[in-house]
Amino acid sequence: MPTGGCFCGAVRYSFTGEPVGKAICHCLNCRKISGTAYSTNVLIPADAFTVTAGTPKTYTWVGGSGKPITSFLCGDCGSTMWIAAHSGMKVVKAGTLDDADALDLAKPQAEIFVTRRANWVQEIQGAAQKEEM
Repeated sequence: MPTGGCFCGAVRYSFTGEPVGKAICHCLNCRKISGTAYSTNVLIPADAFTVTAGTPKTYTWVGGSGKPITSFLCGDCGSTMWIAAHSGMKVVKAGTLDDADALDLAKPQAEIFVTRRANWVQEIQGAAQKEEM
C-alpha cells in the first residue's frame, strides 16, 4: 500500500490500488503549489485514499473551470500533499510519496497545459500532450 506525507511527518496518508491517472501539470497554480516549473501528480479515487496521521490545513480557490479546488497542506511545514477538485479524485503530489517504487508508478501518461510549459523543460517521451485539462 503506497504511503506518503509532508516534509515534517505530521500529516500522513495512504492509498490502495493503482493510480487511475498520472500527469504533469504546467499550469500556474500547480507551479505555485509545487514551487517548481511543473507538478507531477497521481490521481487516486477518493474512496481509496486515507489520511493516516494528523489533520491537514486546507486552502480553497476557484480553478480555471470556475469550480472550487481545495489544497491540503501541513500546518507545520507547509508541504502541499494533495488537492481535491470536483472530479471525486485526490490529486496526490508525487513528490510526497515515501517509496521510490511508488514514485516509479507516477511516470506521467500525460502532460497538461503544455502551452504554459517552460521553454527549457523537455516534453516527456510517450506522454500525451494536452493544451488544457
